[in-house]
Amino acid sequence: MRPITETLLFDDALAIILGAGSPIDRTERVSLAAADGRVVATDVVSALDVPPFDRAAMDGYAVRADETFTAGTHAPKTLRCVDRVLTGQVPARGISVGECIEIATGAPMPAGADAVVMVEETDRAGDTVHVLTPVYPRQNVGRRAADLAIGQVVVFAGQVLSPSRIGALAATGHTDVLVFAKPSVALLSTGNEIAEPGQPLAPGQIYDINRFTLETIVRRHGGAPALLPTAIDSLDDLGAAVASARTHDLMVFSGGSSVGERDLILDVLRQHGDVLIHGIALKPGKPTVFGRVGTVPFLGMPGYPTSCLSNAYMLLVPLLRQMARLPVWRPHTIDLPLARRIVSTTGRHQFYTVRIVDGRAEPAFKASGDITSMAHADGYVEIPAQTDIVEAGTVVRVRLF
Repeated sequence: MRPITETLLFDDALAIILGAGSPIDRTERVSLAAADGRVVATDVVSALDVPPFDRAAMDGYAVRADETFTAGTHAPKTLRCVDRVLTGQVPARGISVGECIEIATGAPMPAGADAVVMVEETDRAGDTVHVLTPVYPRQNVGRRAADLAIGQVVVFAGQVLSPSRIGALAATGHTDVLVFAKPSVALLSTGNEIAEPGQPLAPGQIYDINRFTLETIVRRHGGAPALLPTAIDSLDDLGAAVASARTHDLMVFSGGSSVGERDLILDVLRQHGDVLIHGIALKPGKPTVFGRVGTVPFLGMPGYPTSCLSNAYMLLVPLLRQMARLPVWRPHTIDLPLARRIVSTTGRHQFYTVRIVDGRAEPAFKASGDITSMAHADGYVEIPAQTDIVEAGTVVRVRLF
């Protein structure tokens, strides 16, 4: 046994962790279909005007606006309809004095026309169109390049691609976009007792939980998980795992970070890299290891599922999003009264799960080893290190999962 005698305050530990994670510089080109949530690597400039022509913004008649002035229900202006243009067509002719052309929304404006009268504001008999309301020049017309002009930036470097930004790229004819690569995250569970779900459990074994929760976290927050085989509790096996993982951008191991005889993560990290943190004033999650193997950050998570997953939210997510060049994660929050008193551990920043029941925050935390502490919760509250009791009825800020 090697008890943790000193711990870092949560904020200090997070600062060290973020200081070790540099944003990824690698880039790759991806199709627009795969671009959602990716970070643009360079400004993308439009090579064409959008729209590429003046177009009707309403169904109706393309007219010369000055010929509709003073039109009214009792004194309509009369024009002769000489053609019809639909979307995807090019007008066969322009209009002259006393003429109009029937036009569909989105169709190109014919030469000579500078406005569109809505069909609802007309009365037609054969080729004769009575205009009942005047229009002014450019009314109901979408001008060329009104959305984007040649040379205008469509999306800027560093922006996160969303449906609307992907739509803007499609509007300018792009089929792909240059983005920053996702950080490659080596994920590995350690422990002689860990078994793969779907396989029979031998005596003393439990199914791997952490690999699946961490993989989901990594995918949701901009990383590319790389799953490594479970490593047993031996220096040789763990050393080989570290050697295979160091080709990735980030290593995240779960288990073996505590103080028991078989908790060897600290020893392995000392052999292969540098230890920056062992022990954080955090509950759950105190036995956390952080360091570097060469230039690759290494995060050793507690093996208990709730400790591991809560650390993922508190430590891994900020680090990963920084490396992925994503904005700081700001989960949706709701302020609710606490249903029952919470007794915290003075001196340790606490991550405490809650359910939302009848408009109140009901404590849901059971134990660090119980995954249902998280699975049966709607979110969590953070209790500062200097707080030991939060009384029932206190309004707390719930961060929703």
